[in-house]
Amino acid sequence: MNRQELVDNIRRKKSFLCVGLDTDLQKVPEHLLSEADPIFAFNKAIIDATAPYCVAYKPNLAFYEAAGVKGLMAFEKTVKYLKQNYPDQFIIADAKRGDIGNTSQMYARTFFGEYDVDALTVAPYMGEDSVTPFIQGYEGKWVILLALTSNKGSFDFQLTEDKDGERLFEKVICKSQEWGNDENMMYVVGATRGEMFRDIRRVAPNAFLLVPGVGAQGGSLEEVCKYGMIADCGLLVNSSRAIIYADNTESFAQVAAEKAKEMADQMAQLLN
Repeated sequence: MNRQELVDNIRRKKSFLCVGLDTDLQKVPEHLLSEADPIFAFNKAIIDATAPYCVAYKPNLAFYEAAGVKGLMAFEKTVKYLKQNYPDQFIIADAKRGDIGNTSQMYARTFFGEYDVDALTVAPYMGEDSVTPFIQGYEGKWVILLALTSNKGSFDFQLTEDKDGERLFEKVICKSQEWGNDENMMYVVGATRGEMFRDIRRVAPNAFLLVPGVGAQGGSLEEVCKYGMIADCGLLVNSSRAIIYADNTESFAQVAAEKAKEMADQMAQLLN
């Protein structure tokens, strides 16, 4: 999916919501555990309920890998289900890959060639040759680089300054723009950073940002939009637990839809 298609979906749906599919067998409603594939059964119900209110889904690979081969099969079935039934949805594999060139080439082949997702989260710590394999030869695919995350450990590296006062996350964003562009590279920026979105927009004025941390982590959607929104929105705001685990009864999908709609209605107002 290219940038214009993504922007068109945001404008059409008046939403920039991304639903995180962090599917944990210890948290799904108990009645689903009797299903042949409870992970996929949960995902399918959540997708069918929330698709009208979001423009993207973000399965976190850790939750699928934790279930072994069955979990990976459920991930693959989820991606195929989205592509067949909701082809306008932007699919992000949240896998945080990134390694030396030939290994990154295999990761790229896995997620863009085999699974055919739209985007992959990538850790930029190893530099250019760990990132460019995800861009070269994959038209319409996106790298989403970790830039400024919302966890407390981000202070260990991301916010450290060099002798000129440039912080590491700023250096990552600036340097990475030599490898990709606003049509194939996004950045992960945690919602709990609030006003720091001004600093992000200073170094990445037109890039799309994937924003976790709204909802269960307490990030403010209003602040994210105040400091981070641009003319074509430029935001994908992710919510996982606050939507998919809002209820653990047989009404879980209906409640998830209600929570997604609440966020989408708020986003429509902010877009206006």
